[in-house]
Amino acid sequence: MRDLDITEVAQRSGVPASTLRFYEEKGLVASVGRRGLRRLFDPRVLERLALIALGRAAGFSLDEIALMFAPDGRPRIDRLMLAAKAEELDRTIRKLSAMRDSLRHAAACPAPSHMECPTFRRILRAAASGALGAPRKRAVAGRNRTVG
Repeated sequence: MRDLDITEVAQRSGVPASTLRFYEEKGLVASVGRRGLRRLFDPRVLERLALIALGRAAGFSLDEIALMFAPDGRPRIDRLMLAAKAEELDRTIRKLSAMRDSLRHAAACPAPSHMECPTFRRILRAAASGALGAPRKRAVAGRNRTVG
């Protein structure tokens, strides 16, 4: 198969040309030459872009994804890194599930006021402690510091 110009790669992959240029700058993909002013890519770049998309969908940073490729461009995926990301996703799922359940309770709570509902009060305490989402920040010696 012949080399693909940047427009063809963008059309086939759904990745904008600006992103392809950014990925090239970051070393995630490499052009093989030019046709006039347009970059040319080996057709295998489409598979590489699919792997990058999969990594992004799983929550990996571009720097983490870059580590998943050997210097010759072949995939070199660290199984321990995959397992760690799966654990991180499990923690996120648990937090999001708790948040969803809390919101559903608050929406259907029969108490006259949410502040009178013991379950809602527990949710408030959990949120204040940082257990339901992003860690709280508090001022320490004139600077913000993340706690939790």
